[in-house]
This record gives sequence, structure tokens and C-alpha cells, in this order.
Amino acid sequence: MGKGDRKTAKGKRTNASYGNARKHAVKAAVGVAAPVSKKTITKAAPAKKAVAKKTVAKAG
Repeated sequence: MGKGDRKTAKGKRTNASYGNARKHAVKAAVGVAAPVSKKTITKAAPAKKAVAKKTVAKAG
């Protein structure tokens, strides 16, 4: 249970590794109560143009 023991926090510090015995400190967000979700922007579908029907002159 010393510097060579990788299962203890002291051994993790000596070995410069992280794990269950030595976790990273979680930084708290400053000034933010909750994570801000991005708003999804939906683009309106472009209006379809009315296509004029071609008239064919009948022979006669």
C-alpha cells in the first residue's frame, strides 16, 4: 500500500494515471443552471410555382 500500488490513490498519483481510486474532479458550470439546448430552425418549404399548361391548337 504505497507508491507502487496501482489500486490506491497514492499509487495512481505516482504512476500519473486515473481510475476508480483517483477520479478527475468535475468542474461545475459557472453561472449556468442547466445546459442550454440548441433551438432547431425549420426552414419553410419553398412555394411551388404554378406551371401554365400549354394549349395545343386543334386543326380544323
